[in-house]
Amino acid sequence: MIKTRLATPLLHLIGAFSLCSALVAQAETEILDRVIVVVDNGVVLQSEFDERKNSVLQRLEGQYDQLPPAEVLNQQILDQLILEQLQLEEAGRYGMEISDQQLNQTLQQVMSNNGFSTLDELASDLVKQGMSLDQLREKLNRDLLINQVQQGVVNNRIRVTEQEINNFLASSDGKFATSPDYHLGHILISVASSASPDEVKKAETKVNDIYQQLLAGEDFSKMAIANSNDQTALEGGDLGWRKLAQLPELFSDVVGELKIGDVSKPIRSGAGFHLLKNIEQRGGGEQLVQQTKARHILIKISEIMDDDTAKEKLLKIKAEIEDGADFAELARENSEDIGSMLEGGDLGWANPGMFVPAFESAMATTEIDEITEPFKSQFGWHILQVTDRRQEDMSDLVIRNKAAQMMRDRRFDEELQVWLLELRENAYLDIKELDSDA
Repeated sequence: MIKTRLATPLLHLIGAFSLCSALVAQAETEILDRVIVVVDNGVVLQSEFDERKNSVLQRLEGQYDQLPPAEVLNQQILDQLILEQLQLEEAGRYGMEISDQQLNQTLQQVMSNNGFSTLDELASDLVKQGMSLDQLREKLNRDLLINQVQQGVVNNRIRVTEQEINNFLASSDGKFATSPDYHLGHILISVASSASPDEVKKAETKVNDIYQQLLAGEDFSKMAIANSNDQTALEGGDLGWRKLAQLPELFSDVVGELKIGDVSKPIRSGAGFHLLKNIEQRGGGEQLVQQTKARHILIKISEIMDDDTAKEKLLKIKAEIEDGADFAELARENSEDIGSMLEGGDLGWANPGMFVPAFESAMATTEIDEITEPFKSQFGWHILQVTDRRQEDMSDLVIRNKAAQMMRDRRFDEELQVWLLELRENAYLDIKELDSDA
């Protein structure tokens, strides 16, 4: 990259009554950067290489006494930059972009993870590291684009069949992975193996008293701190997240029957008496989802149909329906949503998140049989009518989706490496010589 710099102007005064001469500028050129690799339609610059190498060296020098030879390290860094450039070009081919909202959310996450409450605090810390806020945003944008193209392309290459899902769910590994997780609280009133019948009776009375207090609303963690003999007592009896298969059979049979917030009756074991609480639960039980059945009429915007005209047309259609006209018939005659017009605008049963935000919001705030006012989405102007709502148990579907995603995750890294290898093999590369100081 060439940068032009103007020399300091030299003013010549020629006598008291002479005119000022024109400013004389001498253009100087300074080479600030150079291309070290041509990657298809993009490039890798020497400055990018130097910046990455400095970052890698800072990290490695704090971890290892002996670093790899310079030529090995240089090649590793160069390969990394080439692959990143290839993935960025793929993202460009697919038209992928990172929205300002997504970038700002990621920046907020960076601030939160590093204990910064304001952008000024973050910017001040970045200066100490030789980086600006704009450079960080550029890096985050680059990383997000690469992650987005990886997720999109690689996941699309992975195929998981229904039979593979069935086989996985039938395996012990699959059963364990898809089983519920329980966040458990535990109180132990210990009883020594040599305890007398009176001592056992005393412990039993104590645990029953604690149990009754918990049923009456007493705080479980406080009771654990005050009474439990378990090693988790000072943490309020918190056992963390456990699967049933990770619990003693004596506990798993009981926990599986507890609803969230429930406390078990006292459980007798060789160690004493136990109380268990199901604090939270992930998975298992009914996965009830509210589904909505709706129909709509869409009018798209065009050169001959502006916003006002589309809105006015839908207002007239709405008035006709409210006067007794058939919604389905008017949808077949007027709607420009090819997917639903032949069905009288019927969209079928929909789960939350299936439609764009404007449509979801209108559908969620509309009563059954009510027709909305015209509203606009990215597709055009709509009116919709909610015809029914129901609670549907999606447990089986949730489990199968979870199993399929786990299988994709397991195959992702291997398929990613295959894809990256293909990218490299099919790319045009023209690798220049690195600076001797690199």
